[in-house]
Amino acid sequence: MNILITGGAGFIGSHVVRLFVNKYPQYKIINVDKLTYAGNLANLRDIESAPNYKFVRADICDFDTIYSLFQTEQIDGVIHLAAESHVDRSIKDPFTFARTNVMGTLSVLQAAKLYWESLPEGFEGKRFYHISTDEVYGALELTNPEGVKPPFTTKASSGEHHLAYGTDFFYETTKYNPHSPYSASKASSDHFVRAFHDTYGMPTIVTNCSNNYGPYQFPEKLIPLFINNIRHRKPLPVYGKGENVRDWLYVEDHARAIDLIFHQGKVAETYNIGGFNEWKNIDIVRVLILTVDRLLSRAEGEDLDLITYVTDRAGHDMRYAIDSTKLQRELGWEPSLQFEQGIEKTVRWYLDNQEWLDNVTSGDYQLYYEKMYANR
Repeated sequence: MNILITGGAGFIGSHVVRLFVNKYPQYKIINVDKLTYAGNLANLRDIESAPNYKFVRADICDFDTIYSLFQTEQIDGVIHLAAESHVDRSIKDPFTFARTNVMGTLSVLQAAKLYWESLPEGFEGKRFYHISTDEVYGALELTNPEGVKPPFTTKASSGEHHLAYGTDFFYETTKYNPHSPYSASKASSDHFVRAFHDTYGMPTIVTNCSNNYGPYQFPEKLIPLFINNIRHRKPLPVYGKGENVRDWLYVEDHARAIDLIFHQGKVAETYNIGGFNEWKNIDIVRVLILTVDRLLSRAEGEDLDLITYVTDRAGHDMRYAIDSTKLQRELGWEPSLQFEQGIEKTVRWYLDNQEWLDNVTSGDYQLYYEKMYANR
């Protein structure tokens, strides 16, 4: 198979690219990324010379280029991850999110449709897999505000929910109710993907995933930002009172789910991917402080005074919680890491890869790519 992975130089995308390149030497993996601030080829340094890997710098909104790529590379399958994903940025600049997340998705969909329809076999053996977010569902109520204090065991068992902050969850059938420009743009892209199946018969799959964490995440997101700030003893700005709850999933577990669903998921189905792992933001911050302090041989809780509370984000959803029972029941997937293991691995990675972190926070990598591709 020749598989097009969009956004493969980003956080989740780079883990998916690495998994597919290493696991499937018989596949050709074509990674398309615009290399915006969130795309970094350093994320893929270990596989960049693999014989079954090719990188193409392109904007998914450039339909002519994307369609040409389908033809020249004879694309059989798409794993579509390319997206603007930071809520704060969407509040300041909703147009960019509409362009990339809606029109970019439509561009890739149309290119796939036209190319596959031109083949003698048509859609047979083809697959368009679109990765979305739990934020399209809106927000859940915080009906159990006390929850359970960490540390605790988080792994799901037989699809049951553990240590939840409420009684309701996001299911595949949950009505869409996006509250931010980011989630509205992702909701729109989801609808386009499903419409291409219903209208043209295109073999599509959509997954909605909870918050990811792990190596190579751009440090505007909570976990890498705060690890870096704790290391340098900078303030830790927590929105509101830090009571907002998120369901967290280690990024490599998400990549494993994507691999499984791409190969075994049913066409036209939706699968939710979550960690059964709810945490209040303030509790995440405290765990990060304790973990960084321990790994840097600082006194326990030495940096707790770095926590500062700032004005809450506009339209800040209170709670997200994914129900992954369908994915567990039908395809046998569940998270492999306890949260304690995942956060330990994550903190260690960022502390051990300070050069990568410094290069990203300085923006030097972007200047390098601009010069590199200036005359191409």
